[in-house]
Amino acid sequence: MAIKLRSRREIEIMKKAGAVVADVLLKLKQSATAGISTAELNRIAEEMAISAGAETLFKGVENPYGYRPFPAAICTSINEQVVHGIPSDKVKLREGDILSVDFGVKLEGYCGDAAITIAIGNIDRRRQQLMDVTSQMLDTAIEHCKPGEKWSRIAGLMQNIAESAGFSVVTDFVGHGIGTEMHEEPKVPNYVSRELLNHDILLQEGIIIAVEPMVNMGTSEVVTLKDGWTVATRDGKPSAHFEHTIAITKNGCEVLTVK
Repeated sequence: MAIKLRSRREIEIMKKAGAVVADVLLKLKQSATAGISTAELNRIAEEMAISAGAETLFKGVENPYGYRPFPAAICTSINEQVVHGIPSDKVKLREGDILSVDFGVKLEGYCGDAAITIAIGNIDRRRQQLMDVTSQMLDTAIEHCKPGEKWSRIAGLMQNIAESAGFSVVTDFVGHGIGTEMHEEPKVPNYVSRELLNHDILLQEGIIIAVEPMVNMGTSEVVTLKDGWTVATRDGKPSAHFEHTIAITKNGCEVLTVK
């Protein structure tokens, strides 16, 4: 499928969706303290989305392996969980945890999608470094996104940041195009592969992508847990995840999932 180029009007609508996502993630960051359940964080997100007149993107998404559809508005992935963690009243955050929260909405027919990793109280130095490096990868991508740039060069910069710190980039999950649907073309990896080099993405004005580095402290290998959704590191070491929705503009790019 061809990559869709979005107009300025469409980008402005997506900024509205992105602003809702940014508001919710900020509130969740403030609320995510030791003792709160991940289900309570989900309730906060759902209520804020409803108040904003937005539809949550994740709830009801079909599982590719035949498990139940995703039951929540947010993904809450703790410590060794990489992505797609399911909120639960039984799961309460603890001092020293790191929590990745992924959230998206559709507003006026267009989507916004972002993720953050949150430190719960005081965390150890290596976990903090993991979060900082993953966030730096996303910042680097934003810094270099502009028309005429090849994605392979940006992906290489991102990969080098992670590996220079002794971490590994998750290769089983990548970013994606986004617009009227949550997942559109192209696939946007955070690493360089033969496939990417053979089918590189040339950025141009109007492309909108969700860039989402996922980085593991140990091996890049992941496993899917028994619930059919939650993805965790194979070696049980922590993982971090950050994401923004980014529009390629005439002179560079614009992050749409900020206020």
